[in-house]
Amino acid sequence: MRDQPHTEDDATPEIWTGRATNRVQWLLALAGAACLALGIKLAVDSAWTSGITALTMSVVGCIAAGLLVIFGTLAFVHVDLRLDRECVEVRCGHIGLPRRRIPLSHVAGADFTALVTPRQWGGWGYRWRPEKGTAVVVRRGEGIVLSLWDGHTFTITVDNAESAVRVIRARLRSITPGTAA
Repeated sequence: MRDQPHTEDDATPEIWTGRATNRVQWLLALAGAACLALGIKLAVDSAWTSGITALTMSVVGCIAAGLLVIFGTLAFVHVDLRLDRECVEVRCGHIGLPRRRIPLSHVAGADFTALVTPRQWGGWGYRWRPEKGTAVVVRRGEGIVLSLWDGHTFTITVDNAESAVRVIRARLRSITPGTAA
């Protein structure tokens, strides 16, 4: 999916937006819904006459696991990236959480990477690895690697990442490092 087709000749847009989507996450959310349904079925259909502790633990466990899987996967069905004159903002899922806002004055550089995989980062989602930095990975494919002035990196999977990198680099040419955004 390409939200904004840009060419080399395009002027830097006022606001650049991009998105990456992972439809496989919906299957995981369905598995979570199945766990939730099992917990509800156990609670409603059981006689509750013998082994109340085990049954309570089963019901609560199924419902908790189902809710965790549903909300955990839906939070990373997609990632939205927004670039404006002041910052890079990354929002995950339908409610936009987790969210990270990075002022451009904190960005030392931006690079395009042709292949970011969940395997490199230990899975889908908001990831941190001491030797690699932080990442938001919702699918396998192209992405942006932001080098921050504090020595850390922040990687985001997003469609049309090359265009985003061009916009970020153009904005960085007009910003003084370390100034408040």
